[in-house]
Amino acid sequence: MNHLEQLVAEWLQYNGYFVRSSVQVGPRPRGGFEGELDVVGIHIVRNHLIHVECSLDADSRATRERRFSDKFARGRKFIKEVFKGLHVQEDQLEQVAILQFPNQGMRELGGARLIHVRELVHEIFAGLANTSPSSGAVPSNLPLLRTLQLAADASRQAPGIHRLIQSAQFEPLVSIAADTSAGRKV
Repeated sequence: MNHLEQLVAEWLQYNGYFVRSSVQVGPRPRGGFEGELDVVGIHIVRNHLIHVECSLDADSRATRERRFSDKFARGRKFIKEVFKGLHVQEDQLEQVAILQFPNQGMRELGGARLIHVRELVHEIFAGLANTSPSSGAVPSNLPLLRTLQLAADASRQAPGIHRLIQSAQFEPLVSIAADTSAGRKV
């Protein structure tokens, strides 16, 4: 599981979903599987079933369309097996593709809704905006989400003078003084 898949899984879990990641589906008679589903989640109370495929690639639109069409077809075919024992209605399955580098103007991929990684990060920041690491910390078993909560909390105020790396040999990647003098909140 890559970091994007983990972030998606953590966000769903934080929002009350029972989540499975890197689920191998379609066992073959001579070994192996037809494929893998990146992240699947079910929210029992909301009766919401979701299958998310993540990609950090920079492939062409045609290549992505073929690959994601196959992935989402496998998801529809095997979703009942992923949550054996639970009442799952595959016709209620929502499928979402999340891309780091989306092709221009794409909002659908392989028959699924498409969102960009930046949109996901904004959604998470907005969802964590009114939480406090001191009084409502994200659980420690969700480390990426907990880190984003710390970042969201830190973004509420301008940085101070104290730094982890104070040596003069290290130049900051972004000049704090330049950003604040330009009127930007850092």
